[in-house]
Amino acid sequence: MAVHIWGRLSSLNVRKVVWAAQETGVAFTRSDAGLAYGVVKTPEYLAMNPNALVPTLQDGDLVLWESNVIVRYLCARYGDTTLYPQDLAARFNAERWMDWQQTTLNRDSGGAFAQWFRTPADQRDATVIARSTAATEPAMTQLNDHLANRAYVGGAHFSMADIPVACDVHRWFGLPQPRPAWPHLERWFASILERPATRGVLDLPLS
Repeated sequence: MAVHIWGRLSSLNVRKVVWAAQETGVAFTRSDAGLAYGVVKTPEYLAMNPNALVPTLQDGDLVLWESNVIVRYLCARYGDTTLYPQDLAARFNAERWMDWQQTTLNRDSGGAFAQWFRTPADQRDATVIARSTAATEPAMTQLNDHLANRAYVGGAHFSMADIPVACDVHRWFGLPQPRPAWPHLERWFASILERPATRGVLDLPLS
């Protein structure tokens, strides 16, 4: 059975997984699921992912959920030793930033995104946007400072760490609101957008 990804591309977490698959070059198929597409509450889907969320990965008999875990798996199973570092210090440095994306950056930035793109204009709450912005900008500054003396999140080479972080940065940079200048972050993100594997992921509009 070929690799199959369940999830809609409007999901940041699905974009991570599709990008990771494209970076490795593994052949895969994808089925839309979640929000308007439904599917996630069906018995068949719940048998794979009892959380009723996307993404879900099927690779032969293996079924995985949790986007960053899927990114790790794809990079370890199908990627090279740069994408999935073999040196434990390098690997767990990458793991750290992947966890930071999920527990800090995604948590803080999600409120503003939901207001701008998932909430009707006449129902938007400016205080939610302001609170999200106040939390996210220091995190982006932290990332900017981290990138001041390194090419990529994990160091000198592109790795699995860059994928979830860049998906969150892509979403934040796409919000219709002003933001500070983060020169190191912007330089890194420009280099990310040059990667062929981001096509069909980071060149899509937010929705």
